[in-house]
Amino acid sequence: MDNLFIAATATSPEIDFRFDQNVLALRGESYPENAAAFYAPVMEALNAWLAGCAQAEITVEVTLTYFNSSSTKMLFSLFDALDRAACAGNRVAVNWYRDEEDEMILEFGEELQTDFTAIQFNDCPVAT
Repeated sequence: MDNLFIAATATSPEIDFRFDQNVLALRGESYPENAAAFYAPVMEALNAWLAGCAQAEITVEVTLTYFNSSSTKMLFSLFDALDRAACAGNRVAVNWYRDEEDEMILEFGEELQTDFTAIQFNDCPVAT
């Protein structure tokens, strides 16, 4: 399967899914005008790739500095797909990078940990 790269814009994050290396990265800010439309091809590619994964070690690098409520819904869909993959026997580790002062991003990461228990979450505070 081909890797997926979408360059960041002022309102959407960089998507760098290196399927050939089992590394998925999201970086930047996420508040596109239509989050469902932005994330639809991302979810389609992710779900297609995950369908072929068996006993894979998947690393997810998340460095989002801001996301709005519609992006939050799409992120939950993304983590739900990863959680299902983990329940199916894949090892999924999420490195959650955040500004050490950013309580909102910290709390969202903690909420993800609570909701998606099959995924290993690593809180990675970064000093600014």
